[in-house]
Parts: sequence; C-alpha cells; structure tokens
Amino acid sequence: MTDKACRACHTISAGPVCPNCKATNLSSDWTGMVYIIDAEGSVIAEKMGVIKKGKYALRVR
Repeated sequence: MTDKACRACHTISAGPVCPNCKATNLSSDWTGMVYIIDAEGSVIAEKMGVIKKGKYALRVR
C-alpha cells in the first residue's frame, strides 16, 4: 500500500482516513516530505500551519 496525503492538512498516512483531521479526501499525488518533531519551535511548521508533530507532504494535488 502506498502512502497518501490528506488534501486538507497534508498529513501523510497509509490508511484510508487521515489520522490528524479524520478526512477521507486523500491523494496519492503528492511531492516533498517533511518530518515535524517540535511543532511549537519549528519555523517550517509555523509557515505550514502545523500544530502537531508528524509526517507532512509539501504539495498535494
């Protein structure tokens, strides 16, 4: 099974439902990956609007 990214919050997961926002609108067409470890102290997380640690796609189509 390939990883899919949520179109709403960009979280990458292997299941049919996003573990972050519980959306089912997932896409297998995504590029770039970033791991957020410290969401409060990360400038990248702030720019992406991420508030939880996890694995995120940079672009989701």
